[in-house]
Amino acid sequence: MSNVRFDGEITAISGATITVSLTGGRDVDTLRVAKLAAGRRPSVSIDVEDGRSISPEQRRKVWALLNDYADFTGYNPLEMEAWVKAYYMAETGSDYFSLSDCSMSKASEFLSYVIDFGFANDIPWQTKHLDSIPSDYPLMMQCLKHRMCVICGKHADIDHEPPIGNGRNRNEIDNRRYKFFPLCRVHHTIRHDLGIDAFIDHYHIKPVKLDEPTLISLRLNTCADFDRFDGLGAG
Repeated sequence: MSNVRFDGEITAISGATITVSLTGGRDVDTLRVAKLAAGRRPSVSIDVEDGRSISPEQRRKVWALLNDYADFTGYNPLEMEAWVKAYYMAETGSDYFSLSDCSMSKASEFLSYVIDFGFANDIPWQTKHLDSIPSDYPLMMQCLKHRMCVICGKHADIDHEPPIGNGRNRNEIDNRRYKFFPLCRVHHTIRHDLGIDAFIDHYHIKPVKLDEPTLISLRLNTCADFDRFDGLGAG
């Protein structure tokens, strides 16, 4: 999807109406906006900077992951930073920014992108850097999507909670009734040895419920399965 980016300041807010004045002496290129809108009413999004600069903790987390990516790919860390930034700016329309003095909100957004970049390109990071992931980041969902153990990062299978007994036909299971988390074989065994409550308490993780589109995307069920479970597939 094409877009054009303008920077500005909010000068007035009245109910659902927001007035923005552009900064930098730029005028709106109305012809370009009309072309991008392709005959539709142009839509906009507004990102409000919080006025605070990137924190040392945010900077540490970004560089911890970039260093891991550099070790894996063979680039040096500065080259890795440049590559990831280039993809981020191309995909989001962001202007160039520096990790030395960007805003705290920009740093948070870029950190989430760096994490997504690693998942999307199958680039691992050291287990000790899992704490680089912010608490509000949907780590469990990404680990489920990429079949990555939520505890150690190794290849994982998707575990049900409550567990499914041996011998059950998994094609006949309505997964809307279960919660899930991805565990490697080692942590799967530990889970059974400790019991689910002690396991969750020890590792500070929680299985998650999945909606129908996510269950389908993970190939745990199909639309036909849900129709059948709901009694809609009987002929």
